Amino acid sequence: MEIDPFIFRLSIFILSIFIGYYVVWSVTPSLHTPLMSVTNAISSVIIVGAIIAALAGSSKMVFETSNIFGFLAIILAAVNIFGGFLVTQRMLQMYKKKKK
Repeated sequence: MEIDPFIFRLSIFILSIFIGYYVVWSVTPSLHTPLMSVTNAISSVIIVGAIIAALAGSSKMVFETSNIFGFLAIILAAVNIFGGFLVTQRMLQMYKKKKK
């Protein structure tokens, strides 16, 4: 009996969603800022790959599937990086001493 590759990859994707959810929600606040920094670094690598995907393809067709998904990946990774920096700044503000 052979498993369909799509079902196999879909099940891995669904399992990674659950694992990611439980890993992120079990992080202590003191480790949150370094974790966000690593996430921002990973997203910057994703943007490089997304730019390559967005510019790939022939020059005959402007809107190929890889171009559209590359452009969407650029937008989503940019939102992730921007949101990560906002959350990191907010977490760092929590550790600063308050002036009287």
